[in-house]
Amino acid sequence: MASSGQPLSPYVPDRPTDVSNVRIGIVRAQWHADIVAELVDGAVRELVRCGIAPEHITQVDVPGSFELPVVAGAWARKGTVDAILCFGVIVRGDTPHFEYVAGPVAHGLQHVALTTGVPCAFGVLTTNTVEQAWARAGGDHGHKGVEASQVALSTLHALRHIGA
Repeated sequence: MASSGQPLSPYVPDRPTDVSNVRIGIVRAQWHADIVAELVDGAVRELVRCGIAPEHITQVDVPGSFELPVVAGAWARKGTVDAILCFGVIVRGDTPHFEYVAGPVAHGLQHVALTTGVPCAFGVLTTNTVEQAWARAGGDHGHKGVEASQVALSTLHALRHIGA
């Protein structure tokens, strides 16, 4: 409940906001590496466009999406980044692996954010087909890498607004 009654204005990439000391971590799953690379490229372009110094963006690879939460959690607890963007692609396919991976990854990243206070942007595509994943990596359904960058910066903006 806001005491002034004024809502928080969201982070808008084109509005001047001090991000000069913001450090971003990016964790990349290597399954569907070509799609993940496009998501990461879009994210980095957007971060730099918004004023994040390229030398303040660090990237690390993990084998698959299931490993994203453990590495994001360790990184968040280390205290060397202000936000973490996690990228992966989970395609439903013909086996039940989707159910065993997608939910736990989402819950794991949420747990990292809640327990550490470090925003973890969910840049994990959960789709029925590879074509649907490409459509979300700069195709007909936008660019989820760009959106993940905007989410991370908006969350940092909100945390700063409340003095967290």
